[in-house]
Amino acid sequence: MGNCCRSPAAVAREDVKSNFSGHDHAKKDAGAAKKAPITVLTGVAKENIEDKYLVDRELGRGEFGVTYLCIDRDSRELLACKSISKRKLRTAVDIEDVRREVAIMKHLPNNSSIVSLKEACEDDNAVHLVMELCEGGELFDRIVARGHYTERAAAAVTRTIVEVVQLCHKHGVIHRDLKPENFLFANKKENSPLKAIDFGLSIFFKPGERFSEIVGSPYYMAPEVLKRNYGPEIDIWSAGVILYILLCGVPPFWAESEQGVAQAILRGIIDFKRDPWPNISESAKSLVKQMLEPDPKLRLTAKQVLEHPWLQNAKKAPNVPLGDVVKSRLKQFSMMNRFKRKALRVIADFLSIEEVEDIKEMFRKMDTDNDGIVSIEELKAGYQNFNSQLAESEVQMLVESVDTNGKGTLDYGEFIAVSLHLRRMANDEHLHKAFSYFDKDGNGYIEPDELRDTLMEDGADDCTNVADDIFQEVDTDKDGKISYDEFVAMMKTGTDWRKASRHYSRGRFNSLSMKLMKDGSLNLGNE
Repeated sequence: MGNCCRSPAAVAREDVKSNFSGHDHAKKDAGAAKKAPITVLTGVAKENIEDKYLVDRELGRGEFGVTYLCIDRDSRELLACKSISKRKLRTAVDIEDVRREVAIMKHLPNNSSIVSLKEACEDDNAVHLVMELCEGGELFDRIVARGHYTERAAAAVTRTIVEVVQLCHKHGVIHRDLKPENFLFANKKENSPLKAIDFGLSIFFKPGERFSEIVGSPYYMAPEVLKRNYGPEIDIWSAGVILYILLCGVPPFWAESEQGVAQAILRGIIDFKRDPWPNISESAKSLVKQMLEPDPKLRLTAKQVLEHPWLQNAKKAPNVPLGDVVKSRLKQFSMMNRFKRKALRVIADFLSIEEVEDIKEMFRKMDTDNDGIVSIEELKAGYQNFNSQLAESEVQMLVESVDTNGKGTLDYGEFIAVSLHLRRMANDEHLHKAFSYFDKDGNGYIEPDELRDTLMEDGADDCTNVADDIFQEVDTDKDGKISYDEFVAMMKTGTDWRKASRHYSRGRFNSLSMKLMKDGSLNLGNE
């Protein structure tokens, strides 16, 4: 669930427009919420978060949750509060995800490598997870800032990540969404602990139990997830992808499209030829290979990874810098995400109440038999009648996501969630608004200083170099500025899946999995 504990936090202002608990904009939403406030957490009395905590600035936001800095009124302790707006919990799946996230965080033992949950509470508008504060920044940002990145440093990070995996597996939990963004440093000190912060997609499992739901972030997704038959071994694969990125600065399986990424994962060919791999120790390469073993039965367990000679002898691992190429790639990889994340956040804030009303009206008209669900037939007919602006492929994706959820229907919540996300990505007006947010002087181009200033709003250090790196990537005609077309190309290729709604990505990857099954790609890994 997004960037869990960026730093302190606590209120639920979800979208710039929806303040509450004593805040000015609260009243508008309060009326809607009062009609039928849902209860998410069972056995927890409803209470006003601000009675116990002083809520401060926003630290970060994800799809459902905004994280704030907050201060315990009694102890004056600085904490982080992830506030999940109930307006965003549109379906039973969303509510179940939040309940499970809380249950898992309470279930896992206190550990220096996992952010601790102080308490979970809720009011009529939001669920609040109050957690320990992590002020040291994201994993990649620290690596890039350090300026001297070595195998020894990569081994230390990998050890922490795999220890988190081992702890989860030992306590019957699969993380399912391991990626660098989900690890933050507790503080800014050189020897700060690294902590796992986000259990929004994690799930309880019993030995031998298999899962078929497609979740996670494509770059880090194990082949058996795409094949819809997986267990805890997927976490080791994701940790192996992170290790590969730490050592060379780019993901092992990459392509311009989701289908391309999926096929690269299934093909499982790992490139050890590009720089700096020729200078990396054989021991490190052997660990990467064994963590990215396509057959989950042959893949190392967390215990075996921790016993691997490269980690056992981490203090003896080469302390030679991996070079500027790795550093600049890592910076690009992390900053491209930041540019996109900022743009998507701007777009999300433009999704007005009116648009949701439009979608409600569309659902009502499509649901011709008034049973609260739309079938595939009603959906197809409805989109034709509405002369929808959605591309045929998007309607097809919507249909396929319905077709693969086992029911062959979409309920109201699912329809809203998928429609909103499709609109967000398909609507040129939203992209124009996001573009003009960066194009401060309105001359039709995003210039380096405009990009730098916007990134500085989010507290990014070293924004000049960062803006230069992003320009290298996005400014395809090399005229020193980003045109609207170049901006749209960035937004639509290599989609930033972190922000895609869960329904959208679940539906999308279910649909992709079916497609890969039909064209034989799912057999690639078995050749």
